[in-house]
Amino acid sequence: MTKNFAAVAAQHTELVSISDGIATVDIAPAAGGALASYRWWQDGAVVDWLRPADPAAISSRDAGAMACFPLVPYSNRIRGGRFEFAGRTIRLPTTADDPHHEHGHGWRRPWVVVRHEAGTIVLRYRHAADSWPWSYEAEQEITLADGRLCVTIKVRNLSDAPMPAGFGLHPYFPSTPWAHVQAPVSGMWETDTEVLPVRHVLPPVGADPSIGFDVSEVDFDTVFTGWARRARISWPEHGRRLDIEAEAPLDFLVLYTPPGEPFFCAEPVSNITDAFNRTGGRIDTGCIVLAPGLIRSASVRFTPSLAG
Repeated sequence: MTKNFAAVAAQHTELVSISDGIATVDIAPAAGGALASYRWWQDGAVVDWLRPADPAAISSRDAGAMACFPLVPYSNRIRGGRFEFAGRTIRLPTTADDPHHEHGHGWRRPWVVVRHEAGTIVLRYRHAADSWPWSYEAEQEITLADGRLCVTIKVRNLSDAPMPAGFGLHPYFPSTPWAHVQAPVSGMWETDTEVLPVRHVLPPVGADPSIGFDVSEVDFDTVFTGWARRARISWPEHGRRLDIEAEAPLDFLVLYTPPGEPFFCAEPVSNITDAFNRTGGRIDTGCIVLAPGLIRSASVRFTPSLAG
């Protein structure tokens, strides 16, 4: 098994790998510090727990086509790439394809490997103040143990002023006809045509994640609130199940289930979409304020299982 994964990695010099003898994770540091795959072998066949990146995505360093990428220094969109903070107007670069500067910086920039062992790798990204007028450092520790994957993200404010922040993970899962998601939540944000929040409501009847739903029957691009930081994804036709457990402050879950696509997303995050423009209301939006030198961190654990 080790030789097989080594051969794959050798074909893509962009990748580094960790393994615990049960699972292997390929990582693409130059592609936004993204995971390219997380897989087991079962009777000589590959079991992909995350959507694997194809060779073209790896070669082009396309984080959005990877298995999972980090979200720093915030999750999702900021309306028009603009918000007010501490008396300042922050304007982030936008384009026709990215009008709301989605998902921050981490997935756009290379990360550096600072430690690499058999079953653990640590990546770091350091951001110098620019249109985002705070310097900060982000770190991912990716670990395998007994086939389970754990990703710990840290964000540290390196500037001399308080910094608004958020973070999380953006994993992609294989979509199948019977793929099913169950995750305890209590509310959700309705969105406008630009997928920006407009109203906090109850989860939809018939597609409430707390009860569970089949991915093929819904069309979500939605932030859910009151998340219990647990989710279960199952692929009953394959006898596979994946349990996700996150730590505070990853108190929100983004579900993205585009119809007809071979993937879907269940993203543990610390803030709602456009959180920096929605502070001060009655409903917590997850905007973290990091004092100079302060670190916030959280882990997300993925625990797979096979029937029989």
